[in-house]
Amino acid sequence: QVQLVESGGGLVQPGGSLRLSCVASGSIFSINGMGWYRQAPGNQRELVASITGGGRTNYADAVTGRFTISRDNAKNTVYLQMNSLKPEDTAVYYCKARVVARTTLSENDYWGQGTQVTVSS
Repeated sequence: QVQLVESGGGLVQPGGSLRLSCVASGSIFSINGMGWYRQAPGNQRELVASITGGGRTNYADAVTGRFTISRDNAKNTVYLQMNSLKPEDTAVYYCKARVVARTTLSENDYWGQGTQVTVSS
């Protein structure tokens, strides 16, 4: 069993910053890709940023230049630094990890429970 727990969400004014964290725990052999997604009310869940096991990153056009994804493999943790936040960034942010299980060596995607980010004055 693998669990992902996000933290760092909250209420911030436009132009402000937040840093999200997501820690993976459980029966983990290795973690390949990790990513952050978001879902605003009435919208589909969308990719915000992703990072491979080797550190290659990819960003949605809407956040390029403002958000930075990073990971600490020793801590099984992925981060999302969000700067210059805008009201349209308001959403529930979810992390996802592609995990190879220790017991079976099978690869599956796991999701966190989500953390609310609200950008408002």
